[in-house]
Amino acid sequence: MITLNYVERKEVGDSTALRDRGFIPAVFYGKKQASTSIAILRSEFSKVWKQAGESTVVSLTGPHGAVDTLIQDVDQDPVTEIPRHADFYVFEKGKKIEVSIPLVFVGVSPAVKDLSGNLVKVMHEITIEASPENLPHLIEVDISTLIDFDAQIIAKDLTLPKGVTIAGDMEEVVASVSAPKAEEIEEPTVAPDLSAIEVVKKGKKDEEGEVPATE
Repeated sequence: MITLNYVERKEVGDSTALRDRGFIPAVFYGKKQASTSIAILRSEFSKVWKQAGESTVVSLTGPHGAVDTLIQDVDQDPVTEIPRHADFYVFEKGKKIEVSIPLVFVGVSPAVKDLSGNLVKVMHEITIEASPENLPHLIEVDISTLIDFDAQIIAKDLTLPKGVTIAGDMEEVVASVSAPKAEEIEEPTVAPDLSAIEVVKKGKKDEEGEVPATE
């Protein structure tokens, strides 16, 4: 289990002073846990967030004791993407929870490699149900079963870790392969037939029956 230390928010000061000292404001809460404002070191949080994501248990340790949580939400600076605030959800021990887990596509699809198809990733994450201690960090999707353009991978085809079940539609399509687009063939440019173009003489047309004067 990953551990992250926190301090009480009031010990650090207001948000500006807090960030100046290398902390970010945060809060943890749950169904049976009152909302508690805390502060955590930005550098430590960034390491934990990169490692845990939003599907790995993080034990917050501080003045109020230790609570097992999941990172619920992170506010980032829109330009620098530096974390500015974090929410932690305290789950009830002994009960399963639902969490969206990222999907990672592995393997080689014969329909892509040999038939020049295009891999279509219909889903990029999937909602699962599991006890906190059984939560996977990610779920791999083996695309080697996509052998032609009729093949599909659906939710029930996924290989799940022990103690993990899918909390949604088992028939939902996860991935498929589409046929390559037919290349448009450009019509060759045909040179115009100059012999068919009528040449119009410049100048005033002689009136009918009038003979031009000669010197």
